[in-house]
Amino acid sequence: MAYVIGDDCVACGTCIDECPVGAISEGEKYSINPDECTECGTCADACPSGAISL
Repeated sequence: MAYVIGDDCVACGTCIDECPVGAISEGEKYSINPDECTECGTCADACPSGAISL
């Protein structure tokens, strides 16, 4: 199961910089590509608003 970005996201960009495989993309809402996510948890650990979870 890949990580997902919830409604608490403030679009700060921290997760994009932290993702080692580039699975996170910007848009109207940030999103994580489940086919690219390796479930490492780096994005969730770095998220200041706690918006990323499994």
